[in-house]
Amino acid sequence: MNVYDGQKMADLLKPHGYRITEISEDADVSILNTCHIREKAEHKVFSDLGRLHAVKKDRKSRDDDRDMIIAVGGCVGQAEGEEITRQAPYVDMVFGPQSYHRLPEMLAQIEQKIKGKRKKIVDTQFPAISKFDFLPSASETPVNAFLVVQEGCDKFCHFCVVPYTRGAEYSRSAKTILQEAKHLLALGAKEITLLGQNVNGYHGEGLDGGEWSLGRLIYALAELDGIKRIRYTTSHPLDMHDELYDAHRDVEQLMPFLHLPVQSGSDLILDAMNRKHTVAEYLKIIEKLRAARPDIGFSSDFIAGYPGETAKDHQDTLELIKNVGYAQAYSFKYSPRPGTPASILQTQVPEDIKSTRLAELQDLVNVQQIAFNQSMVGKTLEVLFDREGKLPGQVLGKTAYMQSVTLNGDSSLFGNLLSVKIKHGHGNSLSGERL
Repeated sequence: MNVYDGQKMADLLKPHGYRITEISEDADVSILNTCHIREKAEHKVFSDLGRLHAVKKDRKSRDDDRDMIIAVGGCVGQAEGEEITRQAPYVDMVFGPQSYHRLPEMLAQIEQKIKGKRKKIVDTQFPAISKFDFLPSASETPVNAFLVVQEGCDKFCHFCVVPYTRGAEYSRSAKTILQEAKHLLALGAKEITLLGQNVNGYHGEGLDGGEWSLGRLIYALAELDGIKRIRYTTSHPLDMHDELYDAHRDVEQLMPFLHLPVQSGSDLILDAMNRKHTVAEYLKIIEKLRAARPDIGFSSDFIAGYPGETAKDHQDTLELIKNVGYAQAYSFKYSPRPGTPASILQTQVPEDIKSTRLAELQDLVNVQQIAFNQSMVGKTLEVLFDREGKLPGQVLGKTAYMQSVTLNGDSSLFGNLLSVKIKHGHGNSLSGERL
């Protein structure tokens, strides 16, 4: 979602004479587009702000006419607001993920100096009108394009800040989504990933005036000329539905790979997290998806050391991982987020125990990921190539299961779905030869 937001910010500023620079020291405007999910990300924001402040001061010391405007956007901006400008008074602008469509207007206000000083702006409002009504069409797109269909969250998991930083759930109309998808395909996209905090909770207005589910939307997307692959992320177990199971069965372009976060394998911890589903219900969903698409692979999210988690709860999580058999997973130590119910619990797990449990969990997932990758050896997979590899004369692409594949070749292969005979399965990638 943050990558999508960053691309839209660039599109908003382009008509005003701005272009992306890879050298931060050359920037007239530096925007930190931030995430508030984990404490580590928030700390990095202030570290990066210190680095940018040094550049800003260096310019002033050299009497450089091009002063740098420093802005903090995204979820840290939404959550921290005035606190950012208090801790870092050199920051000119703070805005949240629901207000960045006003970026050109905010920059114009910043540039109007009052008594020799810039006016600071903090815009963390949730507008009554959707920001999507004001965002410009993309001017360019990668082979793998992102398309936001749903934003916000009403689930209120006790560890999560998303409902407070992204707001209530909102679904765009199918008409605007399909129009944007057509535009992305015309620019050269081959794969479209549908985005949302709870993307499978999509319930937008359909072309027929009724309410469409994500499954129904995927059927419509699959009919567009030029679309080769469809993905969606991130899903919530509570929002799986029959039309979506059917789409996995029927839609050839819908990739057989799903990120379905569970967070814990303990019913006690799931209840404490306010997840509103049990382990058995989660496993039933996995079973239904495999019945619809037998070759489907899964990834998930796991939190190690949630408040109150016991050794048995941790073992239950490891047992769930063994039962499902994941292609990959994202796992983190529990990170208290200010304002969330879990952050004030008196049953916080000590850091050393969290670290031990996370290591055990990751070791198990790594074994499964390597096994999954090695199971591809000898198979012929379709790979969509879209970027240069690390070594000269190499290109990189993705399988249907999001595995990276390296191949000898050049940029003429970008945007092509090629059949590759897999020769080697590594920890994080595959390699093979083109057929």
